[in-house]
Amino acid sequence: MELRILRYFLAVAREENITRAAHTLNITQPTLSRQLMQLEDELSAQLFYREKNKILLTEEGMLLRKRAEELVELADRTEKEFSQQEKVISGEIYLGAGEVASMKVLAAEMKKFHDQYPLVRFHMHSGTGDDIKEKIERGLIDIALLVEPINIEKFEYIQLKEKYKYGIIVKKDSPLALKEYVTKEDLVNESLILSKRTPVQDMFQHWFGEMYEKINIISTFNLLYNASIMVEEGLGIALTIEKIAYNSQESNVKFVPLYPTLETGTVLAWKKQQVNTITKTKFIEHLKSTLND
Repeated sequence: MELRILRYFLAVAREENITRAAHTLNITQPTLSRQLMQLEDELSAQLFYREKNKILLTEEGMLLRKRAEELVELADRTEKEFSQQEKVISGEIYLGAGEVASMKVLAAEMKKFHDQYPLVRFHMHSGTGDDIKEKIERGLIDIALLVEPINIEKFEYIQLKEKYKYGIIVKKDSPLALKEYVTKEDLVNESLILSKRTPVQDMFQHWFGEMYEKINIISTFNLLYNASIMVEEGLGIALTIEKIAYNSQESNVKFVPLYPTLETGTVLAWKKQQVNTITKTKFIEHLKSTLND
């Protein structure tokens, strides 16, 4: 499977039309059709089906699209990295981050670094810790801001100083919103919305102890913004960390900490034993010098 053919495939998937895709690729329509047929033969799979004036992806085509986008992105990044001149700090750094207030720390360091090296461009991917961790392992993200607990044995990292308490977000008219803190006994008879991440669920299982079998988990989530909307609509109470965007004056929910106190931290992590560009190396050195003090 050649990268050139994958680019052809992605163009057709994007345009949903052979003629338009051939025009954007600056090749003839018969050539493009022939290349796509050869790709289907190579994979022994039907990648497209026709619907009126459109060409749409089959399930096999959607799977290939995801993989092709990753391969093409990685190839493009590799070419850019090799084209950088050593004496000029320029190029691109790919970052990932979850929903956490420590993003302010990372953003501040990005600003300082860019002020010093204005030819550097950042690309930020937001998502869950597991999603971002997988992208680091695949080489699609260079450096990530990750919320603990998370397995970082394969990574080098900087432990950030900020600590965040776990608690609940609950509607402001709930009796629990009036409490200074909530206990496991307060939550046993409530409908709970919990992170789908296994390490977080294991952490709460330890915190609840024997009561964990009695709690009612009505839903899980991966991004807290949607969980806060579920809370506002009365579906349940979300267990999460403090100092995230939902805690605004306009919001109809409130954060209440847990007791006994449960805290977590964040790390900036990158893969061990990999060849880095001079730009990425400089940025890691910058992070170490400013955040390890």
